[in-house]
Amino acid sequence: MKTEYDENYNINRMGFYSSIFLTVITLITFGFAITAIPISGINCPDCLEYPYLDTLSQFPGDYLWMFPATLLILTYLIFIVSVHSFASRKNKIFSRISLAFAIISSVVLLSCYFIQFSVIPASLMNGETEGIALLTQYNPHGVFIALEELGYLMMSFSFLFIAPVFTNNNRVENSIRWIFIIAFILATIAFAFVTIKHGIVRKDRFEIMVILINWLVLMTNGILTSIVFKRALKQIKSE
Repeated sequence: MKTEYDENYNINRMGFYSSIFLTVITLITFGFAITAIPISGINCPDCLEYPYLDTLSQFPGDYLWMFPATLLILTYLIFIVSVHSFASRKNKIFSRISLAFAIISSVVLLSCYFIQFSVIPASLMNGETEGIALLTQYNPHGVFIALEELGYLMMSFSFLFIAPVFTNNNRVENSIRWIFIIAFILATIAFAFVTIKHGIVRKDRFEIMVILINWLVLMTNGILTSIVFKRALKQIKSE
């Protein structure tokens, strides 16, 4: 039927473009992030000390990566919605759970980034420094790092539950499925390892690990899922 054809075509087209853009925007975000030299946390060459008030000179340089990161999170959510729509009926339960985790992750991370670049620099410019130490990204055990940890951990859970959608026994879908599953396993092992070794004072150790894992997965599986959606589009056109 024409209506079903249009629906499937739109699902696969959205999936294809969101997959491609997810890879591109993650790569751009990665590039911006590695140019922001840390001045606090475990990898800083000359660490900034509490209460982290002498950071206005770092604006906007240290905040630029958050803008493409915000677009990355929105694209990731569109991508998960597309995969959920693409999933077969028997696998909808898994993709629906994945979508729930993706929404949690997106809300947490979007709030985290938007508050950071909207509130912290403006507050420092106006000399309103009360409570800044707890909220600023430069505090390695502050709210910003904790929210990133939570957001990307929820993203890892979304990876686990989206993996069963790709059930076709071919090299591309097998790779997608296992990359998602392995990413979740690595993230949970990293969290357990850092927590056992350092307790609740994890600083930004786990945050760095889980972001690196998840961004690599988004770039890699963005490419691979674009192949899956492209094949599906060709099949629809040939019918």
